[in-house]
Amino acid sequence: MEYKKIYTPDPDRYDGRMTYRRCGNSGITLSEISLGFWWNFGGINVYQDSLAKMTYAFDHGVTVYDLANNYGPPFGSAEETFGRMYSENFTAHRHEMIITTKAGYEMWEGPYGRGSSRKMLMTSLDESLKRMKLDYVDIFYTHRYDSTTPVEETMQALIDIVHSGKALYVGLSNYPAEVLTQCIALLREQHVNPLIYQGKYNLLVRDLENTHRAIFNKEKIGFTAFSPIAQGMLSNKYLNGIPADSRAALGRHLNPESITPEIVEKLNKLNTMAMKRGQSLAQMAIAWLLSKPRVTSVIIGPRTVEQLADSLKATENKSFTTKEIADIDEIMK
Repeated sequence: MEYKKIYTPDPDRYDGRMTYRRCGNSGITLSEISLGFWWNFGGINVYQDSLAKMTYAFDHGVTVYDLANNYGPPFGSAEETFGRMYSENFTAHRHEMIITTKAGYEMWEGPYGRGSSRKMLMTSLDESLKRMKLDYVDIFYTHRYDSTTPVEETMQALIDIVHSGKALYVGLSNYPAEVLTQCIALLREQHVNPLIYQGKYNLLVRDLENTHRAIFNKEKIGFTAFSPIAQGMLSNKYLNGIPADSRAALGRHLNPESITPEIVEKLNKLNTMAMKRGQSLAQMAIAWLLSKPRVTSVIIGPRTVEQLADSLKATENKSFTTKEIADIDEIMK
């Protein structure tokens, strides 16, 4: 009879290889690198490859696993993959994990399959818990601002979800700054403290610095950055234009018109800086985010274990000199 090998985590996973950052003014710390399930853990991916990435991450101190109802592809399949990995390998370690999911973008057919209504959020969370084989998630996010649903309805749904025990904390993602402030106030009026905000932030997309960062400081909430290497733009892949097998060439979540000669010139200048620091461009892009005091965690979505290992090395050099910061700002003007 063939027996399944049981995964045994590295006993030295908390030896200092990963840093844990305080999330706002809460009692929770998050690993400064989160494992994101957006694109490379779906039903079209090989299960053993997904498991290899998750066990590698756990062995290296990653405690945050970022999902959403429609991650895949197809929709829901990333949560199903996670549920299988969790039930077969990680149930004994649930107390070591921060598992998150979200709802708000398109998920199913009909008028109730998208948006931030009470029906959408609560129904979606119930289905997510079934797919992931969990009783609760640690953080449940409203994935986007929905201008057709009153924010009072959305925030009351989050409050009730916490009271139900199906989520320990709540977060917000992709909300305009002026609406975010209102939502934080609504939650706190009923003694539910928003733990964290999740938004796109990288060397190429820095809008949050002028719109949201002051709110994070004032309200003392955590911040998780997604798209740290801008769908691969902040890697060595586009230093000489657009490769035939790249996301931009294939039209996968990256517009080829975005890879302009001006952008390529900037990428090469950044790459020269990274090499002087002993890093790849992708590693420097992640390290730059981790050098920001309001960044709690950075979500990476590696395609392979090798990419995961490479990204984790970014944590080995997170310090930037004043001149390096000034040079980066000058390059990115």
